[in-house]
Amino acid sequence: MSQYNKSVAELETDRATMEVDKSETAADERDRAALKPLDLKVIAEKTGDAEPQRPTWSSRLEFILASVGYAVGLGNVWRFPYLCYSSGGGAFLIPYFTMVLLCGMPLLFLEFSIGQYTRLGPVHALAKICPLFKGVGLAIVVLSFVYSTYYNVLMSWALYYLFNSFGSTLPWMSCNNTWNVVGNCSSGFHGNATHLQSASQQFFDHKLLQKTDGIEEAGGIRWELFGYLVFAWVIVYLCIFKGIKSTGKVVYFTAVFPYFILFALLINNLQLPGAKNGILFFATPVWSKLFEVKVWVNAAAQVFNSIGIAFGSMISMASYNKFNNNILRDALIVAVTNSFTSILAGFVIFSAIGYMAHVHNLPVDNIATGGPGLVFVVYPEVLSTMPFSQLWAPLFFFMLLCLGLDSQFATVEVSVAFLKDQFGPKLLPYLKREELITLGVCIACFLLGIPHITKGGIYVFQLLDHYTAMVSLMFLAFFEVVAVCWIFGVRRVSLMIKRMLGKTPNIYFRVCWMFISPLLVMCILISSIVQYTPVHYGNYNYPLWAEYLGWCISLVSIVWIPLCAIQEICSNKGSFLQRLKTAVTPTIDLDAEDPLPEKQALDQQESETLFTSGV
Repeated sequence: MSQYNKSVAELETDRATMEVDKSETAADERDRAALKPLDLKVIAEKTGDAEPQRPTWSSRLEFILASVGYAVGLGNVWRFPYLCYSSGGGAFLIPYFTMVLLCGMPLLFLEFSIGQYTRLGPVHALAKICPLFKGVGLAIVVLSFVYSTYYNVLMSWALYYLFNSFGSTLPWMSCNNTWNVVGNCSSGFHGNATHLQSASQQFFDHKLLQKTDGIEEAGGIRWELFGYLVFAWVIVYLCIFKGIKSTGKVVYFTAVFPYFILFALLINNLQLPGAKNGILFFATPVWSKLFEVKVWVNAAAQVFNSIGIAFGSMISMASYNKFNNNILRDALIVAVTNSFTSILAGFVIFSAIGYMAHVHNLPVDNIATGGPGLVFVVYPEVLSTMPFSQLWAPLFFFMLLCLGLDSQFATVEVSVAFLKDQFGPKLLPYLKREELITLGVCIACFLLGIPHITKGGIYVFQLLDHYTAMVSLMFLAFFEVVAVCWIFGVRRVSLMIKRMLGKTPNIYFRVCWMFISPLLVMCILISSIVQYTPVHYGNYNYPLWAEYLGWCISLVSIVWIPLCAIQEICSNKGSFLQRLKTAVTPTIDLDAEDPLPEKQALDQQESETLFTSGV
């Protein structure tokens, strides 16, 4: 009997143990479910795919440097200084910093939050947040891909100038070269009122570009530029082929080195005669400009374009963060560094222009210009008259190369991340190595960039830049902000951030997301439509068919927004209102309205365990 009772007791004990195991298993399942938006491996297993775990940055500094490198690009050097002086000088800093606080910083924090929480690229992240506007993510990828095809052309130009800087004399110093048109060549700046061209302008037009009279004349491939374009893409591939594991190491140099050159140039320029006049021309406030609406719109557009909102790069890079990374701190660092660099570049550029104006006895505004002409025409001319020009010229163009490469890394990564997220499990069994996906993207971008290095390529470049970076971008930015801030909602965004950082964002961010930032983006979009002007290059006006082609290029990205919205509504079931309600319902897991400290510790432990392995 005692043996029987003992057996019964053992059975009861086993049953109790099984119940405890079941309860622990259920608790484990709930904890794992809480990590649903993060654990891509679980999602892959549910779909029958063996998807590798997403890698993370080796350190927080790598993510910050990569983000700073992407935000700080060529636009900080050639667009901000000219925009600042033409929009009120020092007075322009008031609307500029206002827009940084009300638009740039909040939207950068928002994109970091989306990427870090979902651990996905822009396509899949936005599809989870708002299925109706999942086309915005796809449109962003298309825009970034198109942008990548021609942005690296600038790197080929920088390489061309860099290697031509090592001769005994700088080739754009004089008019005694085979490419010069002697009758209207001036070895120096001549003012804006004459028919003459500077030697540096003729080097750019007749030696570098060998440009034709219009987009109708392709003129054949510039084989030197073809070689430099190949070289530029080889550099890009070698820096990103291992994903963030290689990019994270490269940015330690490419993101930091330009600051050494900028400070060295500034110290050198300040010792030159006339530099003070150039800086005063740049910084002297014209308070009456503050009453012009266009100045405020230009400030908002500059902040928006400079930080890189709506290109998808910030979302992609943040998706490789650990789940509890302090993205608020990172967003502040990136925004402040970007603004500081723009102002620093303004002092560097205008101190040199002031010196040039002094040498040629011209007003500063006769020399000041914006766009690529500033760094490929005006500044080379300035460098050629400086003491130790053989030293400063190579350093300057190498700095341009570093600034451009950082931005190119992040832009290409958007397309690579999309292909890995969407097709990785299907492609890897055939490709065997993920590096081949990156190689395929680089080759495709290179081939599509060839039209830009023909003799008529400058016209193709200007056409794509106008209709991609100016027209398409604001449409995508508007729909992205509407999808996240208004449809997904600020309350849900706050829950995401609370789960990652342990506290909800303050009232400043919530008000900006709910009202101020969307309205500012809407104002920029309306202003860009009202102030639209057809594309032109200098005094050349494009034919009508080229403008139509430009609009088609814009639609290549924009069209995915309505197409995907229609597809989403049609694929749902029920009445139209039921389908629409389903289409605006997020599929992302927000299982953390009031997480316990133990749960937060578990989140951190699980995220660090799951995502520290490489691809």
